[in-house]
Amino acid sequence: CSCCPGWSAVAQSCSKREWKPLEDRSCTDIPWLLLFILFCVGMGFICGFSIATGAAARLVSGYDSYGNICGQKNTKLEAIPNSGMDHTQRKYVFFLDPCNLDLINRKIKSVALCVAACPRQELKTLSDVQKFAEMNGSALCSYNLKPSEYTTSSKSSVLCPKLPVPASAPIPFFHRCAPVNISCYAKFAEALITFVSDNSVLHRLISGVMTSKEIILGLCLLSLVLSMILMVIIRYISRVLVWILTILVILGSLGGTGVLWWLYAKQRRSPKETITPEQLQIAEDNLRALLIYAISATVFTVILFLIMLVMRKRVALTIALFHVAGKVFIHLPLLVFQPFWTFFALVLFWVYWIMTLLFLGTTGSPVQNEQGFVEFKISGPLQYMWWYHVVGLIWISEFILACQQMTVAGAVVTYYFTRDKRNLPFTPILASVNRLIRYHLGTVAKGSFIITLVKIPRMILMYIHSQLKGKENACARCVLKSCICCLWCLEKCLNYLNQNAYTATAINSTNFCTSAKDAFVILVENALRVATINTVGDFMLFLGKVLIVCSTGLAGIMLLNYQQDYTVWVLPLIIVCLFAFLVAHCFLSIYEMVVDVLFLCFAIDTKYNDGSPGREFYMDKVLMEFVENSRKAMKEAGKGGVADARELKPMASGASSA
Repeated sequence: CSCCPGWSAVAQSCSKREWKPLEDRSCTDIPWLLLFILFCVGMGFICGFSIATGAAARLVSGYDSYGNICGQKNTKLEAIPNSGMDHTQRKYVFFLDPCNLDLINRKIKSVALCVAACPRQELKTLSDVQKFAEMNGSALCSYNLKPSEYTTSSKSSVLCPKLPVPASAPIPFFHRCAPVNISCYAKFAEALITFVSDNSVLHRLISGVMTSKEIILGLCLLSLVLSMILMVIIRYISRVLVWILTILVILGSLGGTGVLWWLYAKQRRSPKETITPEQLQIAEDNLRALLIYAISATVFTVILFLIMLVMRKRVALTIALFHVAGKVFIHLPLLVFQPFWTFFALVLFWVYWIMTLLFLGTTGSPVQNEQGFVEFKISGPLQYMWWYHVVGLIWISEFILACQQMTVAGAVVTYYFTRDKRNLPFTPILASVNRLIRYHLGTVAKGSFIITLVKIPRMILMYIHSQLKGKENACARCVLKSCICCLWCLEKCLNYLNQNAYTATAINSTNFCTSAKDAFVILVENALRVATINTVGDFMLFLGKVLIVCSTGLAGIMLLNYQQDYTVWVLPLIIVCLFAFLVAHCFLSIYEMVVDVLFLCFAIDTKYNDGSPGREFYMDKVLMEFVENSRKAMKEAGKGGVADARELKPMASGASSA
């Protein structure tokens, strides 16, 4: 502080502020709450506008290429042929070429017609199309062509669907005929996947996902169960959790690597003299895939083992905080279910957002395109509603996540600063939600808006980078990637500061800027302890995520072993492992959040209290023991060397400043 007068003034102003945990309650950042409410009203206006302009009917019932809504009588559109038709008996949208997809414009490049029924079986010839129309009353060719002319007219090749017509079924609630077999979409996906040189490999990957869908679903459920079991275990064995996780991860990674090398050796020794050349090629692909899996698993295991070997001694503070966090979950069991409510709220909002987006996609006035077909486009200022809607997706999603952080922070703060745990509220989580709704929604709105301001430019730069891929020079590509990386780092730092600002708000009921400044001062004064917690603690929780992923992946290997085509393991295992990691992250992020809140409470407690009468600690006995041990260690380090004393200085200053 002596070399930075500005920082010294900030630190002194924060030190003079009196911290009164859970005593004073007042509404914070009310203007930001009003701004957020006004923004949400705008989101509601967009939804109402899209529904009121007829978009809902066009979205649900569908419309043909001439602007007619299927399933109802339509009005004539000026200068548009085949418009104004009565489609009361034709309730489904049928595409003449459903596999002709346009990636850039995100639509099907095909003439759309309203039909009475979708073809449930494949139609190979025009005679089959004609028989289908005569038997079901569903004409699959253009309105200008009668069913009796399907096989005789010279225009049939243009006005009728592309042969063979794939079997299709109506999409529930949306009345579109979609092909039952997704192979036509697989051919389109071949253009998007550049690392697969042989198209047959891609078809085998997709078929592997379809044939293993029951196993994938079961493994995803297993990852959910394992995550919940790990959360329950954390509550009771937090003291030995670090070592248990370390041992299990080592065993799991070694076991998975060993199984892969065993399968590779087994496949290599299998006889190949009696198989056909095609089967021999598949066997070579299988052997190569298993070798890649085994080498990747070996490299991952070695790196993981070296990292754990280096960090094995820096776990004392982490174990203490983990132990207290385990007690928090015992007293606040509803914290375990917090990810469910947050996920449920996010899903509800995302469903609403996607439905409104789909409504917007069909909103507007009918316009004839170059091919003579009808498209609906919005003109004037209303065409910019898309941008408003996208900003709403980011801001409201961040708002929901910030509400979770504030709720968890409020509950943990209540636990920490209640000396007699028997006087805790009946449900601290609900009490925290009540305080959030009554006092701190404006603070949450402001914090989430700051994240939105950083996230939007990063997404714009990522979009520009994707659009210019292969066109820009090396310098422009480097600048774009550097800007994206810097914004990503800034976003992560602001997220961490926001979380601690919410904790400060939960303690002292101050506005966002004041809370952020106070939290920042506390974190800087305890910089070394923050670094230790964020390295060792986060790494331990990362090991928990790895344990769940390894366990789920190992179970997937054993279940998929009966499929001798090992190449098809790629997509099912990737899907399962990604889902397992996301589920584990959702659960363990709550534990990480609790540890971070406890640390800030602990730092404030040691700064303003010293254990003397009238200034008793709020902390748990385990943390008191840690404080005493760190004081002793500081004295020994002072005798032993200047470097060690400097490393322990923040710990000592936190106690002595009190």
